[in-house]
Amino acid sequence: MSASSSAVVVDSPQANAQSAAKHEPPRPFSKANLIRTVATGYLPLILATLVVFLPLLWMLLSSFKQPGEIVTMDLKILPESLNLENYATAMTTVPFAQFFANSLIVTAVGSTIKVMLAILTAYALVFVRFPFKNVIFVLILVALMVPAQVSILPNYILIAGMGGKNTLWGIILPGLGTAFGTFLLRQHFLTLPSSILEAAEIDGAGHWRRLWQIIVPVSVPSIATVALVTVVSEWNDYIWPLIITDRPETMTLPVGLTLLQNSESNGAGWGILMAGAVLVIVPILLVFAALQRYIVAGLTQGSVTG
Repeated sequence: MSASSSAVVVDSPQANAQSAAKHEPPRPFSKANLIRTVATGYLPLILATLVVFLPLLWMLLSSFKQPGEIVTMDLKILPESLNLENYATAMTTVPFAQFFANSLIVTAVGSTIKVMLAILTAYALVFVRFPFKNVIFVLILVALMVPAQVSILPNYILIAGMGGKNTLWGIILPGLGTAFGTFLLRQHFLTLPSSILEAAEIDGAGHWRRLWQIIVPVSVPSIATVALVTVVSEWNDYIWPLIITDRPETMTLPVGLTLLQNSESNGAGWGILMAGAVLVIVPILLVFAALQRYIVAGLTQGSVTG
């Protein structure tokens, strides 16, 4: 009896060692771990990057090409020379400065009003008591799910009836509401500690003072995220400005590119059109690259409620 027991005692460490070896995680530089890392991490990342980056790279390279390098049976990836003639033609064929000024006005005014409305609406949904508050929030969520194209016809009838066709305010007015910004800021405001607001209320601070002296300063990343997304969407908006404007003096940059496309009926227009597209996306691309870190911080702040 004792011999069998001792045999079990002697064998148990070996069994434990074998069991531990079976469940031991693979070494960081083992073949299996490297294959898994490449297949599930780097490969999807590289493919996603190529899908996004290659069209932009092709557009940039085409903006320096001559017509014979674009419309040809022999594929030419790199231009023969960095010729800026397409850029000069794009800026002189159409009133590019007017388009840029219109886009700047529409983006600045529209984004400012949209962010302000998002802050005020989110604050009211979280810190102000009024009837049917939850119903209003549900309607905002529904607005997130409805495509913007559904409202194009009603908006056109309304704005045209008000005399807003071929005006900058006619471009700005229909898009002043932002369901995404309101939702994101509301989710972030819910995470703020109530003790701060209670202390401010005891000190006699009203809603307006609590909003601008307490809520806004601690919510800068989330507000910056809403502002950046709004600026990008306003600058790149194409469908609504195309519908509501048909005069060059009120067109924005994306719509103005259609004039570049119509200015040349042969292959010469492709290089000019690509140059115009580069001029449109470079300003907002620089802004986005400089401030994209706020998107991560802002979305992280608004993703947790408690």
